[in-house]
Amino acid sequence: MRNLTNLFCCFALTVCGTCYATADMKDTGNMKEEKRIVQTAGRDNLGAFAPDFAHYNDDVLFGENWNNKDISLKTRTIITVTSLMSLGITDSSMKYHLENAKKAGVTREEIAAIITHNAFYAGWPKAWAVFNLAKEVWNDNAATASSEKDRYARTIMFPVGEPNTAYAKYFIGQSYLAPVSVSQVKIFNVTFEPKCRNNWHIHHAQKGGGQILIAVGGRGYYQEQGKAPVEMNPGDVINIPANVKHWHGAAPDSWFSHLAIEVEGENTSNEWLEPVTDEDYSKLK
Repeated sequence: MRNLTNLFCCFALTVCGTCYATADMKDTGNMKEEKRIVQTAGRDNLGAFAPDFAHYNDDVLFGENWNNKDISLKTRTIITVTSLMSLGITDSSMKYHLENAKKAGVTREEIAAIITHNAFYAGWPKAWAVFNLAKEVWNDNAATASSEKDRYARTIMFPVGEPNTAYAKYFIGQSYLAPVSVSQVKIFNVTFEPKCRNNWHIHHAQKGGGQILIAVGGRGYYQEQGKAPVEMNPGDVINIPANVKHWHGAAPDSWFSHLAIEVEGENTSNEWLEPVTDEDYSKLK
């Protein structure tokens, strides 16, 4: 099967539309399990015309070879970029795999060193062509906040999501919202940029109700009215009773994410109140 994989490798490297689906990353001591790759481009583009090729591309090359744990995903993307550069492939396929390398954790400094090293073997003109693509992918003019968000997103197992525009007026700073479950029990991953926090608010209910927070990344705080702030780190759980005034958000120097789980109850509603003042927030560390 591995020989078959190698046979089709040079063909599938140029296939665009690779779908990278991420499974949960589980802590295994010093390392976390790699994200599992799922390929659909073969069946999407050639499923009816060349079903065997689509199978080899999606299930063998990517399904088996790219998910082989003998080498890391980051190393695999570096090998792919180097192979394409050596073949002189500097079109959209190369840019696509450069983007994959960046997503896998290859830094701007690393990709510059990789292309420079390979230039001595693959050729100087090829290096120039790849550098032009790499500069677009590792864009120096990209907003700092965006690059910080990308770096932070790689540290957590849940998606950061999109800007939380619907509730922006109830937050100080930028927050993001990603649905994790929208059926049975609704669960959302809420991410706060450093210094971001929501206003004081109350989850009202005549019976039941309230909210559960589970910290999944970074460092943040939760505070009930009349009580000291509670620091939250990944794995911490906060049970918020109904009808209790509170707020939560990021620490001043850290991004922060928590799962927000709404508890079912009777006649539930949310009441948004005043912001957490800068004076009170500045007391946090």
